[in-house]
Amino acid sequence: APARCHATAPASPCCAWQLHRDHLELRYGSTVMRLDFVWLRDHCRSASCYNAKTNQRSLDTASVDLAIRPQAVRVDETTLFLTWPDGHVTRYGLEWLARNSYEGQKQQVMHPRILWNAEIYRQAQVPSVDCRSFLETDEGLKEFLQNFLLYGIAFVENVTPTKEDTKILAERVSIIRETIYGRMWYFTSDFSRGDTAYTKLALDRHTDTTYFQEPCGIQVFHCLKHEGTGGRTLLVDGFHAAEQVLRQAPEHFELLAKVPLKHEYVESVGGCHNHMIGVGPVLNVYPWNNELYLIRYNNYDRAVFNTVPHDVVRRWYHAHRALTAELRRPDNELWVKLKPGKALFVDNWRVLHGREAFTGYRQLCGCYLTRDDVLNTARLLGLQA
Repeated sequence: APARCHATAPASPCCAWQLHRDHLELRYGSTVMRLDFVWLRDHCRSASCYNAKTNQRSLDTASVDLAIRPQAVRVDETTLFLTWPDGHVTRYGLEWLARNSYEGQKQQVMHPRILWNAEIYRQAQVPSVDCRSFLETDEGLKEFLQNFLLYGIAFVENVTPTKEDTKILAERVSIIRETIYGRMWYFTSDFSRGDTAYTKLALDRHTDTTYFQEPCGIQVFHCLKHEGTGGRTLLVDGFHAAEQVLRQAPEHFELLAKVPLKHEYVESVGGCHNHMIGVGPVLNVYPWNNELYLIRYNNYDRAVFNTVPHDVVRRWYHAHRALTAELRRPDNELWVKLKPGKALFVDNWRVLHGREAFTGYRQLCGCYLTRDDVLNTARLLGLQA
């Protein structure tokens, strides 16, 4: 059938459509969509196909004829109408299709962010949120979550420096995730666990729990006491560094997003015996728009690299070196001195953390939060997450 351009209202984008053997090609404004007929039948929002009260599909997808084709197609100023062989009519808003089609999704960002280096973050003068406002008002909580979603880090001030009060703070936004370290962890440099974090040594930038199949989403830090020197916390926006690699050497970015690695945690200290293995690439992206959503970077915990043949190994090392160089650029390093009363929330899927060596007695407490619950809290407050 020939392409058709339907006269629309002056404020509406022009719409043209054309039927092909197995799909409908629909141009709406600047978006050209190719919509499979099975997809169009499967996503019908009529009362018999979709429960608008529960926002769940009622139609049995497996019952749709894979060779289905509409008998009639009609478009008005705002809506696409499809009549199927059994007489059922499906209606789609053109705006809805433009947002939800593959072509529309490619143009959208799932998670709006501000990528930063140290200077960008300092110039933004992102405010900390007062503990009382954070705990007692939606406005304070929303401001905190907006900062966290945009920058991947956020601070709460004037927190009573105890593990119990830190727990109350964390539970304001999420369920605390139970791990091999318990719910609320509390440590000093006593090497009570088989991990470098339980020492006074410097820690290079890294993300945590890379050895989990799904690394923990958010980490909370609160320094309760430090009688000594050093110990500043290092923060690096991993997404900013990865973006620089994508611009300078897209082949490196692609390799880091495709090659699966193993990370592992082997512990046999006291009564703690663990051997955990997580698998995934360093960079995790949504395939339809190449948007980065998770970085898994921890040179301490990376296991034997045996997941690709030899002809890929050296190319991967070149790519890894390019990313490491960006992560270690001094202008990407944000150094923060944690002190009693100042709690830090870190997006462990985005922001790498480390620390400088320290002296004296230092107490730190914190926990991991379930990512889904943090994002749910943000959405309930009207934020895009």
